[in-house]
Amino acid sequence: MLKTRIIPTLLWKHPGLVKGVGFDSWRRVGTVLPAIKVYNMRDVDELIIVDITATKEDAEPEFEEIAEFTQESFVPMTVGGGVRELDHFKKLLRVGADKIAINSACYDTPDLVTQAANRFGAQCVVASIDAFKKGDSYECSSHSGTRPQDRDPVTWARELEKLGAGEILLTAIDQDGTMNGYDLELLRQVTEAVSIPVIASGGAGSYADMLSALKDGGASAIAAASIFHFTELTPLGAKEHLAASGIPVRLPS
Repeated sequence: MLKTRIIPTLLWKHPGLVKGVGFDSWRRVGTVLPAIKVYNMRDVDELIIVDITATKEDAEPEFEEIAEFTQESFVPMTVGGGVRELDHFKKLLRVGADKIAINSACYDTPDLVTQAANRFGAQCVVASIDAFKKGDSYECSSHSGTRPQDRDPVTWARELEKLGAGEILLTAIDQDGTMNGYDLELLRQVTEAVSIPVIASGGAGSYADMLSALKDGGASAIAAASIFHFTELTPLGAKEHLAASGIPVRLPS
């Protein structure tokens, strides 16, 4: 049986890491390399690092800095932000990224997902969906939550799967940074619509929230940031709680 992954998320805004609420990432929470070194010792399964300004500033990924990050990481790293071309995939994989998260470019050039999956393998293509509540439904957004896309996340998730994405990183913008729990309704809708793994993101405030995302929301993996930045809860503690509840996880031997 596949193990459930616990994945800290690092939001990178030059020169360091930031966190906020609802994608309003204003609070400085340290720098990247020390955070990676800490997580190396905390029994995480993977890391996600996203440059939250690259796309908005029409900038390419910072390949040299990302090379430094991947060299320090002992676990697989997913890198996102500013990815708009197939060549960006190639360069990021070359400097050590294990997976590439792509969000905004999917709306303008959806074929990029297919090209990347065909060239490098679907397992390294992470389709990122940022969604917010709009009345009784949900809508996708791009450019770090600043551009509504008039697309339903369920329909979009199905399309991304058909295009060749290997997994989906689903972030509930309204829950982001609140530590009030994941948006289980959004999560359930998307996980029931696709057969590829869905990573739950946005809202974790307790180990119980993570368990709910897995059992009630159908997630395959858990991404979290604020809970690890601002509380004493740890990735290992999360794994122990999940294991006690019957969820298969990788525990240290």
